[in-house]
Amino acid sequence: MFDCLFNLALVPTTSTDWGALVAVILSILASGLVVGYVFADKLREESKRASIGKVVVLFAVVIGSLVMIVYGAIYHYGPMVDENLQSMYNASTFTTNTIWFAYELMSLTIATAMFVVFALVFGFIGLYVGSMRKPSAKTKE
Repeated sequence: MFDCLFNLALVPTTSTDWGALVAVILSILASGLVVGYVFADKLREESKRASIGKVVVLFAVVIGSLVMIVYGAIYHYGPMVDENLQSMYNASTFTTNTIWFAYELMSLTIATAMFVVFALVFGFIGLYVGSMRKPSAKTKE
């Protein structure tokens, strides 16, 4: 939900690549803030950092799987990688489909790793800050 809103706001105002990347970062941060605020009492029951760490690692695994599925299934992702490679290098040396496949797979692996790192870092920040915003039940009394 947040990603769609941030994409609508950022992609037309910036270049497509940077706008989409900033939208992903902001959506991970906003999701972490909301989840941290909603589940702040559950996160306080055990060690806060340990429970947030468990949630963030699970979130990163889900994000990694989602990125691999979505980017692997998008039909224009492979040709986009091919276009970028052809503009950067002399593509006449890439004679087999195996070489193109290897570069596309490498690009997919780099994108997945980048999104997993974003999920770990910004998810932890969002969950921690979101859980700090809501007062605990002990302080309410």
